[in-house]
Amino acid sequence: MEQKDTVRKILITGATGYIGRRLKTRLLGRSDLSLRLLVRNRNKISPATRDRVEIIEGDTFSQQTLDRALEGVHTAFYLIHSMGAKKDFEELDRRSAENFRDACIRAGVRRIIYLGGLGIRETASRHLRSRIETGEILSAVSGRIQTIWFRAGIIIGSGSASFEIICSLVHKLPVMITPRWVATRTQPIAVDDVLSYLEAAIDLSHQDNLQVDIGAPAMSFKEMMLQAARAMGLRRWLIQVPVLTPRISSFWLILFTTVPLRVAAALVEGLKSETVVQNDNAKRYFPDIYPMAYEKAVRTALVELEQHQVISRWCDSSADIACDITAHDDPGGSVLRDVRILPLGNISQAAVYKSACRIGGENGWFTYNIFWRLRGLIDKLVGGYGLSRGRRMDHELRLGDALDFWKVVDLKENKRLLLHAQMKLPGKAWLEFDIQPDQLVQTAHFIPSGIWGRIYWYSVLPIHNLVFTNLARQILDTARTIEQSG
Repeated sequence: MEQKDTVRKILITGATGYIGRRLKTRLLGRSDLSLRLLVRNRNKISPATRDRVEIIEGDTFSQQTLDRALEGVHTAFYLIHSMGAKKDFEELDRRSAENFRDACIRAGVRRIIYLGGLGIRETASRHLRSRIETGEILSAVSGRIQTIWFRAGIIIGSGSASFEIICSLVHKLPVMITPRWVATRTQPIAVDDVLSYLEAAIDLSHQDNLQVDIGAPAMSFKEMMLQAARAMGLRRWLIQVPVLTPRISSFWLILFTTVPLRVAAALVEGLKSETVVQNDNAKRYFPDIYPMAYEKAVRTALVELEQHQVISRWCDSSADIACDITAHDDPGGSVLRDVRILPLGNISQAAVYKSACRIGGENGWFTYNIFWRLRGLIDKLVGGYGLSRGRRMDHELRLGDALDFWKVVDLKENKRLLLHAQMKLPGKAWLEFDIQPDQLVQTAHFIPSGIWGRIYWYSVLPIHNLVFTNLARQILDTARTIEQSG
């Protein structure tokens, strides 16, 4: 192990993503490390955390930003990848990795730690090939910088896309008609074990590049779903048929799970090929880490859900521009608005804020929840997120959180909640709750894209009149209940 005589500066990229948030939380507990985060928007980091870390705003496509972010850094975590938000995601991933590696060399960084995916290039999906290429790029200049490249299969943890898909299918479908790819083998791994490997790599005494494949024992996706059902106390039956194409499988996933079509298609494409460990470097270099069994990982994730301890979700951050809240936190340019103003009476601003922050997810959308669900189903069918994405926690929102087909883009405690629409629309939309001392001002903002945007807005006005009037009233009614209950 390396000596820890001095405090080492650690850079985490992707610090608002699924793995990055959890790694940041874990490393904050170490007194021998000083954390610096490279993020697109510092406001997605909680105020309590901002006081304990350095934050650099920007991305890996700016040399100036990278040079600032990497100055004085000992170890840099590269936790950035794309799920294909753009058609040219492969080229973007390539440029990002090259920029990062070269900037690390310029700054004299000792070690890059990268988390990619299991698989081999010859049979990998486009997305997995891009992640493999990213690892190759980061490792390409071994004489000048060291790269430790971890490769993981399906990550099991509360909030992970794979875990949510498995749980949704198992919970909703007693009998499943499944495609051939359910017989494909993979090696799942608990998110806590992934974090243990990443943290241990900081202290690893090793000089050369290293590729480390990690995972629990191999199993098929069918076995994963059956064991998940057992962990949930359910009995399920899977009937395998040869006629479900990847496209049909993708639509099947979006109807019953939290993921949109784009993510479902990428996942299904990846599931067609085996993703199993190709080396024994995990045991050789990290002998103290014993990956937990798959069923135990599922039970652990279920406990986190039950106890409302979900630190991060798969939809917290991505390459999709809709996840970059800086560009969406001001609806001031909207040209069409639906405004509802209700007096607070004797209800406090704090109670109204708490009430507004509880909408959506399992809590639903009050009286006209059926209209919201119908809009969510339509959104799913055209490739959007739909309502099934839900929310991270029932009674708490965080800047950048997903909330059904909305994204939380501004939070001012007891004063304001602003949601940006991520549904498929002929324009841009926001839903704002402005909580003033004496009244609640609820506004739906819309910027139409041409004539079709205006047609859409005016066609849904009758439904808006029902839904938004009810929403504002019910938020106040719930606030009154909150206040009375103390």
